[in-house]
Amino acid sequence: QVQLVESGGGLVQAGGSLRLSCAASGDTNSRSAMAWFRQAPGKEREFVSSINWSGGMKRYADSVKGRFTISRDNAKNMVILQMNSLKPEDTAVYYCTARAGTYAYTGERDYTYWGQGTQVTVSS
Repeated sequence: QVQLVESGGGLVQAGGSLRLSCAASGDTNSRSAMAWFRQAPGKEREFVSSINWSGGMKRYADSVKGRFTISRDNAKNMVILQMNSLKPEDTAVYYCTARAGTYAYTGERDYTYWGQGTQVTVSS
């Protein structure tokens, strides 16, 4: 079992930045790929970004390419999502997730462990 706790959400104006963190605990010895998904009100949860175990593969949704950067620190069991040039349409609950495997998939069903989510609100 892996427990995930997100932090760093909040309210920011359009064009601003936020840094989301995800701390993993529990069975962190397994080499897990991790990802961020988000869910806006009235919409389905969607893929944002994923990163493989080594950090050498990073994937992004088209809507966040060039603005968001994912990274990880395996020594600290953490994954970071740096979000720049935020837009009102980025407003959502952001979820950190992990899977029992090293490959950075983009599908929600590929991930097993989920955090509780952190709210990001971007005002216009």
